[in-house]
Amino acid sequence: MTRGSKCAHHDSALKLHRRGAIGVVSIASPGGNSDAILQFPVNGMPVAVSYLRIGVGPHSTAPTGKGGIRNSAKRESYGLNAKQVAKLRAATAHAEAISLPFTRMVTIHWMAAGVPLCAMPKATGRFIDLLTKALRRHGSATAWIWVHENGDSKGGHCHLLVHVPAALVQVVTRLQKGWLRRITGQPYRPRVILSKPIGGRLGLELSNPDLHAANLSTVQSYLLKGASEAASARCGLHRLEPGGRVIGKRCGISQNISAKARSERRTG
Repeated sequence: MTRGSKCAHHDSALKLHRRGAIGVVSIASPGGNSDAILQFPVNGMPVAVSYLRIGVGPHSTAPTGKGGIRNSAKRESYGLNAKQVAKLRAATAHAEAISLPFTRMVTIHWMAAGVPLCAMPKATGRFIDLLTKALRRHGSATAWIWVHENGDSKGGHCHLLVHVPAALVQVVTRLQKGWLRRITGQPYRPRVILSKPIGGRLGLELSNPDLHAANLSTVQSYLLKGASEAASARCGLHRLEPGGRVIGKRCGISQNISAKARSERRTG
């Protein structure tokens, strides 16, 4: 089967069910564990976030609006460029400014879920769309950024930083396996989605904002690690790993923290 026919086959299983509900996966219980908070070395820099070493299973989507996915089989990239890095950084800061700081890092291993590279942007778009609607039904807005990567062992996968209130983590966790089945049309496979509170404890953004900010900085560095060499040099990035070949949109930002939203807040 050619790549095009394979993508066409999977595309039929990825039709967006707009009335669905989706959320992120959590493996942390509400309230967390104070022992999970990252410790800092003497020099003040946060240590590496241990939960970012994420594996895959044995079988190795506030309104999204204009933050949605624009995908094309002819649109390929091998790393984030400097403009994308700057936008992701600015969006992260703006999420904090509008009281929607990123509280969770979610990694979705689309290859392990049976989604081919060409269909990954559409799958991510569905996941975020349903996640946003689920939170909205429970009275919460959200903000998010995501980056796609493609590794030799992991294949196509998505790293997502998103605002999920601690009180709603259990709500979205209960639904996650059903969401993945709806998106992929296949049974859920273990460890397709992994999620952790940033800083290792639910509600850290409220109980200890400084510690949360330090951990968020470390997680953001991980999210940007697939930048090109030119972007890394220009933006002062120090952690680098190959981002791999990605088809379609490589990164995304929710509309409420986009460049337009940031400009309107400055002039409003």
